[in-house]
Amino acid sequence: MADRTQSRGRLARSAARLAAVQALYQMEVSGANWRAVRQEFETHRLGAEIEGAQYHDADLALFRDILSGVVERQSQIDKLTDKALVARWPLGRIDPTLRAVFRAAGHELIARPDIPPKVTIGEYLDVAKAFFEEGREAKFVNGVLDHMAREARPGALDPRGPGPG
Repeated sequence: MADRTQSRGRLARSAARLAAVQALYQMEVSGANWRAVRQEFETHRLGAEIEGAQYHDADLALFRDILSGVVERQSQIDKLTDKALVARWPLGRIDPTLRAVFRAAGHELIARPDIPPKVTIGEYLDVAKAFFEEGREAKFVNGVLDHMAREARPGALDPRGPGPG
């Protein structure tokens, strides 16, 4: 029974991350207020059946944390992302879906020390794969998130753990 509960919890967290990326994308392309988008997702999308597809119930606390955290820290997150991108590919030139992935993951890397960076990277790599079928984007996302994690939490990806300091 504990395994089933843990599995549901993982699914709910994954669903929250996917929904957060979708909401961030919607906010960017429509210019909608984040609170209105959050309310729309909570009322009409999370756990609902839409066009024959059943959406998983999401961890609402994580979904809300990601959205509000990205809004609160967007400048800091975007600077972290820009550092990870090649100079001729600033964040503004990146696909809006990838920007949403980088922003959501960036929030977790900066503000959620309770979530290991490897978990964050793996989860958002899966989110990117849901939107992009080719392996090229997944490799790109993996590289950028790895760089962001090393900047945001030096030593956290080292198997020996963080260094002194």
